[in-house]
Amino acid sequence: MTAASPSVVTLGETMALMRTTDIGSLRHANALALGIGGAESNVAIGLARLGVAASWLGRVGDDSLGERVVREIRGDGVEVHAVVDAEARTGLMVKERPSTASTAVHYYRAGSAGSRLHRSDLPQGWVESAALLHITGITPLLSETARDAVHAAVDRARASDVIVSFDINYRSALAPASTAGPTLRELAERADIVFGGEEEFEILYPHASIADSAARLRAAGCATTVVKLGAEGAAVITADAVVEASGFAIDPVDTVGAGDAFVGGYLSALLEGLDADATLQRANACGAMACLIPGDWEAAPTRRELDRFLNRDSDPVRR
Repeated sequence: MTAASPSVVTLGETMALMRTTDIGSLRHANALALGIGGAESNVAIGLARLGVAASWLGRVGDDSLGERVVREIRGDGVEVHAVVDAEARTGLMVKERPSTASTAVHYYRAGSAGSRLHRSDLPQGWVESAALLHITGITPLLSETARDAVHAAVDRARASDVIVSFDINYRSALAPASTAGPTLRELAERADIVFGGEEEFEILYPHASIADSAARLRAAGCATTVVKLGAEGAAVITADAVVEASGFAIDPVDTVGAGDAFVGGYLSALLEGLDADATLQRANACGAMACLIPGDWEAAPTRRELDRFLNRDSDPVRR
């Protein structure tokens, strides 16, 4: 890996995002804010803000929304490999908050440019020059070519001793659990690190406990299982130990994207060589901070913001 090479590479679909600016149904919304969002680019942005060189690859349409996707990701210091697809539009998601306690996300991505990702889109040496490849369970459910592209990236990573990180990140809108399970399990068993919530691990291994799921992943060659427990914190399960860490008490504004921020925090700490306790503390802090303002990635912290949050200044006004 050269000094100019990204430490982490990731691939997937990033869409334009429209969200209501007030609490209430889309039926009565008077205004929408425009942005972008995608699990893999959210992680890449989170890593870049923490000082980790990151690269994102994906397809966008030959349209203004695709231009916005590229500009926003690149503007946060992420190296971008965007394939412009003249035959498909950039995908769209719309987010509403029907109440202060709920969020609903609607996807308009069928046949989108991002879903047409292909193994030929992967640049030569891109995976091989990285320290870590991060993938999610979203991309392989978008299309057969997208699934093939993810497996091609994993093949290249494993052939070059590049760490493979996999976030299950199950989306029921893409496939029912019974259909998605075998696809996600295959990728999980090819990874070195697997992230997921308790219900997501049950999609991999129906009726199995978390401990049993972690054991089955270890038997397949996956050394580390990371269980995301939301506000309660997280746990890391390896062959040697189970390490747990509590979450941070906050008043959440928007929880979408918190899991991606958690993963970015975890991977940044992993690459720095921090121990399990410090790694989970950073991951939990990043996940909590992502909930403090609206948006999928906007609240992902810089190193300075993370340090300030962990120090928990008692004075809310900085002068």
